Amino acid sequence: MKSMKITALETLRTAEFSNVLWIRVHTDEGIVGLGETFYGAEAVAAHIHATLAGRLLGKDPLRIEALNRDMVNLPMAQSSTGVEYRAASAIDIALWDLFGKVCNQPIHQLLGGLCRDKIRIYNTCAGYQYVSSPNIRPVDTWNFGQDGPYEDLKAFLERPAELAESLLAQGITGMKIWPFDPAAQASGGRYISAADLKKALWPFEQIRKAVGDKMDIMVELHCLWDLPTAKQIARALAPYDPYWLEDPIRMNSPQALADYARATPFRVCASETMGSAFPYKEMLNHDAMDIVMVDICWTGGLTEARKIAALADVHHKPFAPHDCTGPIGLVAAVHASLSQPNTLIQETVRAFYTGWYTKLVTELPTIKDGYALPMEGPGLGTDLQPGFFERPDLIVRRTDL
Repeated sequence: MKSMKITALETLRTAEFSNVLWIRVHTDEGIVGLGETFYGAEAVAAHIHATLAGRLLGKDPLRIEALNRDMVNLPMAQSSTGVEYRAASAIDIALWDLFGKVCNQPIHQLLGGLCRDKIRIYNTCAGYQYVSSPNIRPVDTWNFGQDGPYEDLKAFLERPAELAESLLAQGITGMKIWPFDPAAQASGGRYISAADLKKALWPFEQIRKAVGDKMDIMVELHCLWDLPTAKQIARALAPYDPYWLEDPIRMNSPQALADYARATPFRVCASETMGSAFPYKEMLNHDAMDIVMVDICWTGGLTEARKIAALADVHHKPFAPHDCTGPIGLVAAVHASLSQPNTLIQETVRAFYTGWYTKLVTELPTIKDGYALPMEGPGLGTDLQPGFFERPDLIVRRTDL
């Protein structure tokens, strides 16, 4: 039987959403798969067209596992979230979207079917333009400026009690904040003064005073601290009972993260920054993480994400997909969350899924009473808005067979 062939790889990026790259995988049967990644969009596009096109064009797109392995079988692609893995991730998502369209089934069905009818979400308290600029250093990414009801980053710094009450009113019982970042940027993560520590703890104090234990508070530390200072921060947070402590140090030492995990009674969540299943294996073997987080747009796509979820499961650890990047990333994460038996919770950003995500795609997951519901329709169940292709700032590059 004649197999389908990949006939073209098309990348799309815009000036307005300069960090996001979309990939469209075209086939000789007219079926197109859509994928996405985030950060370094121009560099990722260059790698797709200069290197991966030669490996993929003319191949059967339904051989997803083989193609995924071929995309990262490169000397420079060694278990990272660099350009090579981000490119492979975007294409892998597009291949699963295409597979779903061929089978007329949603991706969560292809991954084994629903393990639950809905998944609990938490709100990462970003604002409308968070991480929208090419400068990706902490604090510089905050990008205050757009007014609206969900400028949640400014709210957790200035009105944390009001923010917690607003989330609870929507049925959202988990929130992630990162008030320690300015102190880390000032000191290089090697020291936090008593005054800076007190300032960073103030939002936690206000949230607990206002809503008590009705809200789970996730602490994002963005890999900014050295080990002794990260331990100091964990001790200072103890009165506020954080739900988890995320990425306290750089994710390059299983021994150091295991040391941190032993020093705190709170869950350690890690890490959106790791690429492929291999570093997760080392972290889990060292008992360094309690909650396994993965970014599907960075770590190898849905193919690698389900392996990481299974690896977490055999270590009796929960799985928690990341989302703070783009709309296809959220959609893919919800498919993964609902289909993996050990998923704990799904990250969302209400400033994004009610804001700029809606400008780009036709459908987004329904979020109701603090839960995300399954996507309907084949593949991802969404596509780029028709008007997207008429944008004056659109940059399209295509490599054909």
